[in-house]
Amino acid sequence: MFTGIIEEMGIVKSIKSKVITIEANKIFDDLKLGDSVAVNGTCLTVSSFSNKIFNADITSETLSRTNLGDLKSGFKVNLERALTLNGRLGGHIVSGHVDGIGIVKNISKNAEDIELIIECHANLMKYIIEKGSVAVDGISLTVAKVDTNKNNFSVAIIPHTLKETVLYYKKSGDKVNIENDIIGKYVEKLLSFNDFNFNNETNNKNSNINMEFLIKNGY
Repeated sequence: MFTGIIEEMGIVKSIKSKVITIEANKIFDDLKLGDSVAVNGTCLTVSSFSNKIFNADITSETLSRTNLGDLKSGFKVNLERALTLNGRLGGHIVSGHVDGIGIVKNISKNAEDIELIIECHANLMKYIIEKGSVAVDGISLTVAKVDTNKNNFSVAIIPHTLKETVLYYKKSGDKVNIENDIIGKYVEKLLSFNDFNFNNETNNKNSNINMEFLIKNGY
């Protein structure tokens, strides 16, 4: 479990044979074999490490759902260690399980903040709501606007976040990892699952609480 607050940017040393090698600094303070590290928002397991460099295996599923397959030696990546129980939840609940890819459509910069417009599939857009949370390359961000007609959304980024994350290097057309707010996904699943199975006995009980009920009552 992560918070979406990036600790540092690491540097990809190599990525081959489904093993990624990353050089970093801060995360080595208490890093152990088998620890989870979010790399651009993708939860990976440390398989070995030494001298400020760690390795992690990448599955075919991960490569198909994330932008990690586009990484090359010298690329920078966002890094965050897993949340500890005595830590602050500064962003939002992030699982590190990327839902899909978004495409940067536009970046507008001024002296005060930066607006990033991201296009993604309708299957991802349905969980994105104005003023809700979304993880972009592992960064906890607040959705500023949603345009369902164009399947895109925008986020406002402060200069500090831009400078301290890989968003600084993004340009139009680049891919970003998207993880939707986990709460919305579970709510949808519960509302659509009406048949309960307990001790191999199926009880056909339909809940009175459904999407129509929530809309009607202002939720």
